Amino acid sequence: MKYSVQPTNEELVMRDNEFIISKTDLQGKITYANRTFMEYSGFTEQELLGAPHSIIRHPDMPRGVFKLLWDTVQNGVEICAYVKNMSKSGAFYWVFANVTPVVDANGSIVGYYSVRRKPKPQAISAVEPLYREMLQAEQRTNSKEAPSASVQLAVDKLKALSIEYDEFVLSL
Repeated sequence: MKYSVQPTNEELVMRDNEFIISKTDLQGKITYANRTFMEYSGFTEQELLGAPHSIIRHPDMPRGVFKLLWDTVQNGVEICAYVKNMSKSGAFYWVFANVTPVVDANGSIVGYYSVRRKPKPQAISAVEPLYREMLQAEQRTNSKEAPSASVQLAVDKLKALSIEYDEFVLSL
């Protein structure tokens, strides 16, 4: 199922003390979505189950953020990130995401679990300029190399500030 959604300027703001929760398989296909996820995404449970998590990817999000996220969780390490998502209507909503690998009794990764909550406005203000620069870096290179180019830009910018990505995200 492929949706063609045009982004709008309508913002959906998460309420305090609510959580968007989802689980995916190893390929990033949704295996569970809570009611709050369905509410903000605008998709039904039937539309979400089996769909790639990228179904809610907003075009303002650099692919490099997702490369960093996937590289981290596939190595068995949890990660936090600020993410701008897009609903089925084209509206956008920001989340502070914590993504954790799910392991079986043998320690093998069998999927991923994500909990998202309302981000602080000052955190969004801090990541938006970085994300714009990352998108620009992606646009200056070929499609295959774009995610790596934007990750490198982010790493270099943060290194100049003597901070790593995870420290940066958690400090906001």
